[in-house]
Amino acid sequence: MSSTDVLGRTEGGDLRLAGLTKRFGAFTAVDNLDLTIPQGSFFALLGASGCGKTTTLRMVSGLEDPTAGQIFLGDKDVTDTKPYRRPVNTVFQNYALFPHLDIFENVAFGLRRRGFKSVKPQVEAMLELVELGHLAKRKPSQLSGGQQQRIALARALINEPQVLLLDEPLGALDLKLRRQMQIELKRIQTEVGLTFVHVTHDQEEAMTMADTIAVMNQGRIEQMGSPAELYENPLTTFVANFLGQSNLIPGTVESATGDVVTVSAQGRRLTLDAKRCRSLSGAVILGVRPEKVQLVATEAEVPSGYNALSGTVSDASFIGVSTQYLVKLPSGEEISVFEQNTGRAIQRPGTEVVVHWDPSQGFGLDGTQDIDAGAVLDEEGAA
Repeated sequence: MSSTDVLGRTEGGDLRLAGLTKRFGAFTAVDNLDLTIPQGSFFALLGASGCGKTTTLRMVSGLEDPTAGQIFLGDKDVTDTKPYRRPVNTVFQNYALFPHLDIFENVAFGLRRRGFKSVKPQVEAMLELVELGHLAKRKPSQLSGGQQQRIALARALINEPQVLLLDEPLGALDLKLRRQMQIELKRIQTEVGLTFVHVTHDQEEAMTMADTIAVMNQGRIEQMGSPAELYENPLTTFVANFLGQSNLIPGTVESATGDVVTVSAQGRRLTLDAKRCRSLSGAVILGVRPEKVQLVATEAEVPSGYNALSGTVSDASFIGVSTQYLVKLPSGEEISVFEQNTGRAIQRPGTEVVVHWDPSQGFGLDGTQDIDAGAVLDEEGAA
């Protein structure tokens, strides 16, 4: 299937990685990766530092040579193709704009280097795409961080790549500007119809922009799917912990009857939908997202059929749109609860409460996994 970019050029072909592997001495950064990224999609590689996502991007761009495996663009094997001969461009976190050139010439640079004599129509089209045509004569130092990032994007797109690689492109921006740019990047990708491959450790960034997310861990893809699918139905504790927050409660399957799995945990019987449970016998980890859990004062207030656990509020943090609670159970474990602020009085630490949730909103994972897997790492790789 072909698509037409903003300059009227038609291209076709998926990006396909076959058995892609990269070793640095005894360390395997990317481990036998098989992946197809459909043409025209906005695809995110999401993971903590050291998981192999940037190494994968560098191999696609040609900046790293694979130890094994192949890279295809459409039907063409580009594994051994020089970087400058690949129909691939990269946008980096640091923008890399030429400070001595104005914005027009920064965007025009790639075309001029390829010998184009007339560049004005293409450059103007790109500046309009990123909504910065009125700043064509300014220097990069006169632009904000977000504007510089959009110019870097325009400079990459004007070279008509088949695939655009984005390496943590918003990492240098403040929170508010980063969120604005997330929307802008998605708008631009939709308009040009090119394949965008976005590397990030920021889960919100990936979920906001990407059609499909691949969560990477130790050089492999842990799970891949739409943002909603990964969030609502994580397959492992790593994905459950890395993509958002999860309450993970270890237990044992008592019975699996029809569509209902009954689990013994925390001295209670808890239930969940059998279709959302990875283990129908033995050890199981029952998961539920904090925003799906609610607080009440007594068990009499819990809706019929809901799961419920008693505990004591150990912390309450007001963050504007919601209040985030930690509720300590008799076992010493804590449950996170995110409640929308609707004017209800905040439950103070020390208050005895009952947490409850709809069984259909929980999920069950293989109970043999490490329940702490996926603890988010900082950019230096420290837990």
